[in-house]
Amino acid sequence: MTKEESLKRMSELVKILNQYNYEYYVLDSPTVEDVEYDSLMHELKKLEEEYPNDILNNTPTRKVGADYLKTDLEQVVHQNQMMSLQDVFSFDELYEFDERIRKITKNFTYCCELKIDGIASTIHYEDGLLVLGATRGNGQIGENITKNVLQIATLPKVLNQHLSMEIRGEIYMKKSVLNSLNEKRKEQGEPLLANPRNAAGGSLRQLDPNITKERKLDQFAYTLVNPENYGLTKQTDVLAFFKSLGFSVNENYRLCHNIEEVISYIKEYDEKRKTLDYATDGIVIKVNELGLYDEIGYTVKVPKWAVAYKFPAEIVTTKLNDIIFTVGRTGIITPNAILDPVLIAGTTVSRATLNNEAFILERDLRIGDYVRVRKAGEIIPEVVDVDLSRRDINNKKFVMPSFCPACGNLLVKKDQEAEHYCVNPECGGRILEGIIHFASRQAMDIDGLGDKQIELFYELGYLKDIADIYKLPDYKDEIINLERFGEKKVGNLFNSIEESKNQSLDRFIFGLGIRFVGSKASKNLAKYFGSLANLMKATYDELLLIDDIGDVMAKSIVTYFQDKKHIDLINRLLSYGVKPINKIEESLRLFEGRTIVLTGTLEKMSRDEGNDLIERLGGKAASSVSKKTSFVVAGPGAGSKLAKAKELNIPVYNEDEFIEMVKDYL
Repeated sequence: MTKEESLKRMSELVKILNQYNYEYYVLDSPTVEDVEYDSLMHELKKLEEEYPNDILNNTPTRKVGADYLKTDLEQVVHQNQMMSLQDVFSFDELYEFDERIRKITKNFTYCCELKIDGIASTIHYEDGLLVLGATRGNGQIGENITKNVLQIATLPKVLNQHLSMEIRGEIYMKKSVLNSLNEKRKEQGEPLLANPRNAAGGSLRQLDPNITKERKLDQFAYTLVNPENYGLTKQTDVLAFFKSLGFSVNENYRLCHNIEEVISYIKEYDEKRKTLDYATDGIVIKVNELGLYDEIGYTVKVPKWAVAYKFPAEIVTTKLNDIIFTVGRTGIITPNAILDPVLIAGTTVSRATLNNEAFILERDLRIGDYVRVRKAGEIIPEVVDVDLSRRDINNKKFVMPSFCPACGNLLVKKDQEAEHYCVNPECGGRILEGIIHFASRQAMDIDGLGDKQIELFYELGYLKDIADIYKLPDYKDEIINLERFGEKKVGNLFNSIEESKNQSLDRFIFGLGIRFVGSKASKNLAKYFGSLANLMKATYDELLLIDDIGDVMAKSIVTYFQDKKHIDLINRLLSYGVKPINKIEESLRLFEGRTIVLTGTLEKMSRDEGNDLIERLGGKAASSVSKKTSFVVAGPGAGSKLAKAKELNIPVYNEDEFIEMVKDYL
């Protein structure tokens, strides 16, 4: 975006988010899911980082809660500000958080607590008696809810010691209580309570405390103001102190000695939380040593010694802004959703595949709709359905185009198939996708030749097919003078192109883009035939003898190598010095008969690269640990798989040790 567009978007986001804050903090009736709010807030923060001199005065990134408070409840000024916590959405952000603290101090631990989805509150005691309860509000001014917090059975009204103190915690409603209340409300024809958080907020703001009492709220205590006054030096000590005074403390907290233990705890409770009787949407990670807080410091809004990790959302809602169409290398026309950016499983998603016409029509997707999106298999963004309650009546029904978006040829829909095809072999879209596929990481792995570079070179006429990649050095002078290119960048690109001439045979086969032949089938073909020449002569009957090669794939392979255009293309590649090597044989099968599991974060190679290397060296790359596992390679953040390996006495190596094993084959 241009600066003008960015500033306009910042203004839009501030207006939208302030409205959502009002609905959430004041009305207890949010109109969007937390993850949609988080995504918009994340987008605003990024824009403000880019344009720090243009930040608006009313930006929600510098406020806690809402600026609005209900007038029918007495206001309470907090003597000690009630701050919020910085949200993080990925393990990478947790590592960055850990690194920032380690720059200040090395001697610390973490206290991890479940982030309860309720209402932040503060409770004051004088000489052991509860005298005041208040909401967080905007962090500086809250609402007096004393009469209502007195109705919470699990909150002590009289402490077992005569202490004057301020404690903070989360007031929440159990899921089972919500379900019971909604059953009664349904029978009485009353509107249902939307979720535990909204129900808790609405219950606390009742003018009649008897209604609050019927709602059966609970409270978990987690913060003590001025803990040094009570001789406490650690957050874990604070929680134990609370228990001794009769407060409810969430028992699932854990002391962690490093960030790897924190991540292991997060992974454990990302599963366990589904069985709990209260809503939790993340983990609060605090430095356990209270004496370090001032040294680590604060921002205007949040402490630097704590963060809140938000669990990846399984399904999120966002706006469908457009449906565009791409042409695959085999001519398949794929509709794609263009979305308002939204965070799913720790990554920002702005587009998702819509598969085909039938997929869209079955869900009645329309441009302008708010749609629910998830990551299929935790990888590929997929639109699940439409939130019809937010549909604009002017949104038009979807109509599949009749002509190819790339070349304009009439599209064809084959019998028994759901996809539409462009059957024009000279279609620019098909050719472009074929080149992108050939250069991709799973195929020839040509570093520096990504989608955008290929599109540019195609538009300039430097690339007309995959073989032209190896003629790009002929355009060196022209490419160096292009915007965002230079001598070093171009030199690295040409080196990568040269190195790819000796790429493995299985990657070369995959890169050709033979219909129905994926990376696994390519490995099997390379292993069986041993050379490109043998594969090109393969018969239908021979192909059927290979694992995972069936009738359709065998026919496709034979047909591909019978096409004179394909033979000419391969001969051109060979004439340019491309010599695919059967590295499975060349490696002497280092991992023959061994099953290997990669877990945690690999820093010197991606997970896909590691698994590919294992299989290229004759091993099996598995995703789970069992008695059949030969060894495990564990990086930072390794959790349950590492624990299982230790339980089964399976050898465990770090990434450097693994690279030492395979260094002769890299």
